[in-house]
Amino acid sequence: MTALTLSTAAAPGLRADAIVIGVAKGAEGPSVAPGAEAVDKAYDGRLAGVLETLGASGAEGEVTKLPAPSGFKAPVVVAVGLGAEPGKGAGYDAEALRRAAGVAARALAGAKKAAFALPLAEAADAGAVGEGVLLGAYSFDAYKESGRDAGAKGGGKAPLAEAALLGAKPRDKAYKAAVERAAAVAEELNRARDLVNTPPNDLNPEAFAAVAQAAAKEHGIKVQVLDEKALTKGGYGGILGVGAGSASGPRLVKLSYTSPKAKKSLAFVGKGITYDSGGISLKPAGHNETMKCDMAGAAAVFAAVVAAARLGLEANVTGWLALAENMPSGSATRPGDVLRMYSGKTVEVLNTDAEGRLVLADALWAASQEKPDAIIDVATLTGAIMLALGSRTYAVMANDDAFRSAVHEAAEEVGEPAWPMPLPEHLRKGMDSPTADIANMGERMGGGLVAGLFLREFVGEGITWAHLDIAGPAFNEGGPFGYTPKGGTGTAVRTLVRVAELAAAGELG
Repeated sequence: MTALTLSTAAAPGLRADAIVIGVAKGAEGPSVAPGAEAVDKAYDGRLAGVLETLGASGAEGEVTKLPAPSGFKAPVVVAVGLGAEPGKGAGYDAEALRRAAGVAARALAGAKKAAFALPLAEAADAGAVGEGVLLGAYSFDAYKESGRDAGAKGGGKAPLAEAALLGAKPRDKAYKAAVERAAAVAEELNRARDLVNTPPNDLNPEAFAAVAQAAAKEHGIKVQVLDEKALTKGGYGGILGVGAGSASGPRLVKLSYTSPKAKKSLAFVGKGITYDSGGISLKPAGHNETMKCDMAGAAAVFAAVVAAARLGLEANVTGWLALAENMPSGSATRPGDVLRMYSGKTVEVLNTDAEGRLVLADALWAASQEKPDAIIDVATLTGAIMLALGSRTYAVMANDDAFRSAVHEAAEEVGEPAWPMPLPEHLRKGMDSPTADIANMGERMGGGLVAGLFLREFVGEGITWAHLDIAGPAFNEGGPFGYTPKGGTGTAVRTLVRVAELAAAGELG
């Protein structure tokens, strides 16, 4: 993990491999952003012109490298685009700072130390830059020879080792707290990315549960793991039904972080299908290769609970990880089977590839029994949501409009694109079953909303609930952008942490 330090050192005298500065896209060409004054002065105030000559415009994601001025101890200046220049008197948006820092950190893979001279008008800006650095420097090399030897053998480059934030105030409590928060959240988010990226032959439900147990012990979180025997005794028909076809048995993991000062309690529920073949309703060729990511919801919940504990939030936060592997075999659940869920309701399984809602249903009902102030579930649930919102935006549905708005606003605040979606009552009828209380499939059109309506059936009466369908942004199959890598992204971790912070501050409603 990249080390973050706060520094009051001047850019020219700092020993580093590179100095990172920001460049904005102005009306008349690129402009040098605040924080880089010393660097611009060393270029006799002509740095913007030099960058323009080199083709820089200040556009978001743009990186331009040039030799450092004479007298600088760092050999290279890395100019990174911040996007549009803010209006007069306005500061840079936190997300613009996060993305720029992430792009620069990724561009500096292999470097030992870089100094970031980006705009830091306040402590929150230092947190945003720090978070961007840590998320942008992420790499997953555990299964590569280069990763085992920090790039010495396989030609790969190790992540940036240290980032010094210039212009920050090491003795200022607000700056220090902002960077410490950034480190805790980013480290746990990167742990979620690691889990999503881990091959399914090494991350089955039992292995995931073991990771959760180890982290819980480290951070003082109470943990309970229900194995097949306990799930059978408890009547968790949804989780058992999904896991019935696999040689790896399912698990339900409960992580409980409690604060003696808590006035609010939250339950986070995560879909944890460690591999999804579709079961008997087998996925077609071309749709299986990334299905190790179908546990991204559980990874996000796990990371958020640990982050809440590390931050010492004054709220009780419980995470429920519904873990199973969905495989076809002679013992697998068949289309047409009826499962009796933990709530007592029966579900006719029309499609075994609509399995996420089955494991979530049991976990939602279990979470409801503790009567938290609110429940949020997170799941890579439907391809239909990807058709609606694309690959970078997740959906927010809820049984309470005000809570849906609060979760959406929290997501946007932390830089996770989300969009509020409805739960139209007329779609519920499509899940009526002649055999059971409800079917796990309904109308094809609006399939993401149908899934949300199904989950709502298993939320306890009077409990505020939101559903995050992260099927699109949970796994990035394209190239990296901003601070987002290829592969697992850790989507929803920051939203959940922010919601917990709001609850702790009494601002969630």
